[in-house]
Amino acid sequence: MELGSQIKKYRGEFKLSQEELAEKVYVTRQTVSNWENEKSYPDIHSLLLLSSLFEISLDQLIKGDIDIMKKEIDKAEIERHNHLGSIFAFLFIACLISFIPLVKFLQIIGIAIWVVLFGITMVFAVKIHKLQKENDISTYKEIVAFTEGKKLDEISKQREIGKRPYQTVLKLLFGAGTALIVLFIMGLIFGGI
Repeated sequence: MELGSQIKKYRGEFKLSQEELAEKVYVTRQTVSNWENEKSYPDIHSLLLLSSLFEISLDQLIKGDIDIMKKEIDKAEIERHNHLGSIFAFLFIACLISFIPLVKFLQIIGIAIWVVLFGITMVFAVKIHKLQKENDISTYKEIVAFTEGKKLDEISKQREIGKRPYQTVLKLLFGAGTALIVLFIMGLIFGGI
């Protein structure tokens, strides 16, 4: 990163101590020290204040750090996707495994518990879907590439976009089949009670 040295350079040109700079951008002296020693990175508000104070463009201030910032953002998005995916997988398996025991032993209360569990699972499914939309990933290859921190080249991307309508139909068929299976199992359980 070059931002720390940039801040130090411009602070020196304006003959400001770390404390004086801190007062002007509404942070502590320790925060300025951390920026200059590259222990932390200023937030966007602080970057804008620094840019204005030093009378330079934001590009001049953060030159060379844009790629680093993009990588950090991508890394955070990947970690978030993987974390949400793990939670969703756990909840989905719990939904599949718990339905019959809950209904068999707790009847109506068991169904209520399962519905709540299913609702929570769907909340995580929606969060994952939103994250995938934000990052323009829909197909399996795109998701795998994203979780590995890679991007598909343009030709591969167009091929994957061509697959999306078929995948939508398959998702609908899978959802309908799952619903029929659940209804069949519920019929067996409630028919046997």
